Amino acid sequence: MPRIAGVNIPENKRIEISLTYIYGIGNSLSKKILELMKIDANKKASELTQKEVNDLKDYIEKTYKIEGDLRRQVMINIKRLKDVGAWRGLRHIKGLPVRGQRTKTNNRTVRGNVRKTMGSGRKPAATPT
Repeated sequence: MPRIAGVNIPENKRIEISLTYIYGIGNSLSKKILELMKIDANKKASELTQKEVNDLKDYIEKTYKIEGDLRRQVMINIKRLKDVGAWRGLRHIKGLPVRGQRTKTNNRTVRGNVRKTMGSGRKPAATPT
């Protein structure tokens, strides 16, 4: 398995898709990198030569902020919003949607699938004994 930026990328997939397993690299950036490095996007990751893997690794690590550095940067940004007391920071603290979505309905994924309405999950009435 080729290892780029501390991530084992799958061998049996196309290199274009395999690169997206790295945090911080999506489809469009993957295409752009492969085009710049002149590597065929339809090649499987296992078909890459050692030189191509090393060139990819060097280019990606030097040019882009990925994996641990990017996660740390995002965490610091969220912490800053919380410390300042910004609206987005408060939403992060409360565990609610941050980007202006409605909360009357459709925010169960953010809150961890909490069902608080009367009809959902209601127990049957107790029978008299």
